[in-house]
Amino acid sequence: MRHLFASLFCLVTLAGCSGNSGAPNAASAGKSSGGADQGSSHKKLRIAVIPKGTTHIFWKSVHAGAVAAAKDLGDVEILWKGPLLENDRDGQINVVQDFVANKVDAICLAPLDKQAMIGPVNDSVEAGIPVVIFDSALQDESKILSYIATDNRKGGELAAHHMAKLLGEKGNVILLRYNAGSESTEQREEGFLETLKANYPQIEVISSKEYAGTTPEMSLDKATQVLTNFKDKVDGIFAVCEPNANGILIALKETQLVGKVKFVAFDSSEDLIRAMSDGACHGIVLQDPVTMGYQSVQAIVKSLRGETIEKRIGTGEFLATPENMKTPEMDKLLNPDRF
Repeated sequence: MRHLFASLFCLVTLAGCSGNSGAPNAASAGKSSGGADQGSSHKKLRIAVIPKGTTHIFWKSVHAGAVAAAKDLGDVEILWKGPLLENDRDGQINVVQDFVANKVDAICLAPLDKQAMIGPVNDSVEAGIPVVIFDSALQDESKILSYIATDNRKGGELAAHHMAKLLGEKGNVILLRYNAGSESTEQREEGFLETLKANYPQIEVISSKEYAGTTPEMSLDKATQVLTNFKDKVDGIFAVCEPNANGILIALKETQLVGKVKFVAFDSSEDLIRAMSDGACHGIVLQDPVTMGYQSVQAIVKSLRGETIEKRIGTGEFLATPENMKTPEMDKLLNPDRF
C-alpha cells in the first residue's frame, strides 16, 4: 500500500507541474473591483509570487488565481517560483533574494517560517520592492503592505465544533501538527485545541504534540505510529493541512480504523473528496486558494498604481460535509481551478 501511495503521489506531482490548464475566469477567481481595464495606461509590472512549496495541490490553485488577476489587471506578468517542499527555509530565502536581485516590481510571499522570512522581507522592502504576505503570517508585519489569508484560527474552531458534533460531544481525539514555524497551521492547531477545551469537557485530546511533517509520506509514517499506539482509545483525528490529511487517510486504512474513527481534514484533494463520499472522511475545512492568489496580486498592483489597500484581507473559511458537498458553493471550493 505504501509503495503504491508513493508512486501515485509522484505521478500527481509531475502532472501538476507539466503545464497550464488555462487561467480561471474572473468569476471563479473571486474578482474584485477596480481591475480589468487599466492595463493600457500602465507600464508592465513584474510580480513575483512565491508559495511555501510547489508540490501540493493548494498552491496550484493559488497560482491560478494569481494568473487570473494579472490577466484582468492588464500589463502584469506573474513570476511564479518557490521551493519544492515546505520545510526548505533556505530554499525560500534564496528565491526571495534572487527576485530582489532581479529587481522585480513587487513580491507576494507565503512564508513557510514566520520568523526566518522576516529578514528577507525587510531586505526586499529596503531595496524598494514592496511585499504582500499571503496564506501564512510573519511574526513582524511592520514592513509589509497587506496580509491576505484565511482566518486559520477560525478554521481550527470550525473543525473542533464539527468533531464534537460527530462524537456526540464526548470521546478521545488526536491532533497531528504540521511543521514548526508554519504560522497558518499553528493557528489551526491552537484554534482546534482551545475550542475543544473551552466548550467540550467530555472530549479528551489524547495526543497533540506530534509533528506529521510536510509530505504525505511523512504523515503516513507518523499517523500510522500514533494510531497504532492509541488504536483502542481513539475516536477522532484532525489533520491541519492537505499533505497531512492524505497521509492520515492511508494510515486509517492500514490500521483498519476507517469508519471507526471520525476524521476531519483541512484542504481538499481528490482522495479526500472521494473519502468523504465513501465514509472514510467526515468533514473538510476549506479555504479559497484561487481568491487568495487573485486578491494578493490585485492588492499589490493597486498599491503600485497609487491606490490604498487594506492592511488585512480575509478570504473566508468553510466546512464541507458529506451532506453539503454536492452544493454549488462547496463543489467549487472542493474542486478549485488549478494552474
